[in-house]
Amino acid sequence: MNADQTPLIEFSQVTKFYGRGTAGFQALRGVDLSIAAGDFVAIMGPSGSGKSTAMNILGCLDIPSSGSYLFQGVPVEQLDRNQRALLRRTYLGFVFQGFNLLARTTAQENVELPLLYRGEKRGARHQAAQAALKSVGLEGFAHHTPAELSGGQQQRVAIARAIVTRPQVLLADEPTGNLDSQTSNEIMQLLTELNHELGITVVMVTHEPDMAEYARRVIHFRDGRVERLQHNGGRD
Repeated sequence: MNADQTPLIEFSQVTKFYGRGTAGFQALRGVDLSIAAGDFVAIMGPSGSGKSTAMNILGCLDIPSSGSYLFQGVPVEQLDRNQRALLRRTYLGFVFQGFNLLARTTAQENVELPLLYRGEKRGARHQAAQAALKSVGLEGFAHHTPAELSGGQQQRVAIARAIVTRPQVLLADEPTGNLDSQTSNEIMQLLTELNHELGITVVMVTHEPDMAEYARRVIHFRDGRVERLQHNGGRD
C-alpha cells in the first residue's frame, strides 16, 4: 500500500469492555491494525484472545469502548445504529461456520435474501443470485434446498449469499470449521479466487494454521492484544 493511500480498515488503540466492576471483562486492550483494500487476512488466537470481539467490531455488530475504527476513513464508532446497519448492508458480506441457511428455502432464494432486504425487484434479484451461484461453482443447484446439498455446497451457497451484494469486504468466521479437510481446501481456494479475481478484501477468523496459510497476512491475537503479525505468500 502506498503511503498516501488510506487503509480500507484501521483500528487505532481499540478497547472493548463488557460488564462493570468485578464482573467486568476487557476483551480488547488497545488494538492497532490496518487492512488495505484487496488484502486477505487471517485472524488467529486461542479462546478468549479477543479475535471474535474484533470481528464483531469489524462487522459493525459492536463498537469500541475507546479508540477508533475507521472504515474508508470514516469513524464507525461515531455512526448511529442505522448508519452502521447501512454500512453493513452496503460494504460487508458475512460467512459463518454454521452456514446459517434457511432450511426450507432453495439455494436461489437463500442467495436472494440480502437483495430482498434491499428492496430490489424480483428480476434483478434472480439474475444477481444466479450469477453469484455460478461464481461459486453451483450453477444448476439453484432449486436445491440445504438438505439436498453437501456441507461444502451449503457453504458455497452461504458465500454466494455474502457476495451477491458485491461487498468490498468478506468477513468469514471459521468458514471451514464444519468441513472435512478436502472440502475445507476447496472453500479456501474459492475465497482465494474471489479475492484475486473480484478484488474482495477477505478477513477470516480461523483456528486452523493450514487454512491461515491461504491468507497473505496472519494477525495473531492473545489476551486482547495483537501479539504478532505474520506475512505469508498466500496460496495461488
